[in-house]
Amino acid sequence: MCRIIGKVLDENNTTSDTNWLLYSLYDAPVDAVGNLYFPEKNFRGFATSKFSFLLSVLRKGLQSDTILLSHVNLLPIGWLVKKVAPGKRLVLLAHGIEIWEPLSAFKKKMLQACDQIIAVSAFTQQKITEQQGIARNKITVINNCLDPLLQPPTADKKNPALLHRYGCSASDMVLLTLTRLAESERHKGYEKVITAMATLQQQDYNNIQYLIAGKYTETEKQYIEQFAQVNGLKNNVHLTGFIPEQEMANFFGIADVYVMPSKKEGFGLIFTEAMYHGLPVIAGNADGSVDALANGKLGILVNPDSQEEITDAIKKILNDKKTFIPDNNFLLQQFGFESYKKRLLPLLN
Repeated sequence: MCRIIGKVLDENNTTSDTNWLLYSLYDAPVDAVGNLYFPEKNFRGFATSKFSFLLSVLRKGLQSDTILLSHVNLLPIGWLVKKVAPGKRLVLLAHGIEIWEPLSAFKKKMLQACDQIIAVSAFTQQKITEQQGIARNKITVINNCLDPLLQPPTADKKNPALLHRYGCSASDMVLLTLTRLAESERHKGYEKVITAMATLQQQDYNNIQYLIAGKYTETEKQYIEQFAQVNGLKNNVHLTGFIPEQEMANFFGIADVYVMPSKKEGFGLIFTEAMYHGLPVIAGNADGSVDALANGKLGILVNPDSQEEITDAIKKILNDKKTFIPDNNFLLQQFGFESYKKRLLPLLN
């Protein structure tokens, strides 16, 4: 998200002078070399050197008109700038669970010092108002956008080599979920997808395969494999492990449905990427996923606690996939880079 904002700011540059800088605590200076989003000269990486980062941001913040913080944990820096120079404009990006629970009294005080908060979804906006006591008119919802440099959809649907890697055939209906796999991440709903598959198998849907992509802990890997075996799906549930970014298009290409009935998505950018690749999508209706699916106009929203709704949604798509393929033009109107730029620039300017 930060590099995309860098691209927005770079394209907004009307002079040859550098009028914005991107400071990163965790990236090294070399990490911006050769990137296609913004000029390297606009980047400062501090490679986890917190003291150097703090001093540099404070110094540059006092020389700047606007300070844009990409995470609530950076509030102390912005707050210090505002204490020294109250006229500086402070804007915070709010994503999801990091700001959904009540903050400490001091953090709330620092949050109040922000001139503007950008929430990635209406759900996050609501949570900030409820939990942090911030006036709703101080929070602007700007949904995340698709990466403008996202690899285009693959022309070779159902790549044979990739299908073979996971024991799938071209006639199989492939479900896909991308998430980190750990006990703390079970709110993503992959257990309920496996349970739905077991139910559908009893109804003669015998050609369903499920790819769960993403890093996993060894404990969670064993748990999922055992859960699949108990449900008679030992050969139908496959953990891929980490997938490099450049391979994601191929995984979207072999999938028929992207399903993740989650309960803790700040927005759910992965849903928009799956839809960009032409996949019908199933998501939960209890978090920021509602925004990512445009209130159900782009996919099926289900109660993430309802096994019946999840099973029925998968069944609907398996029976009539074409009906649920999202409208690409509408998707880009909602979440394309140009639309994002038009919403963000007026706020920053």
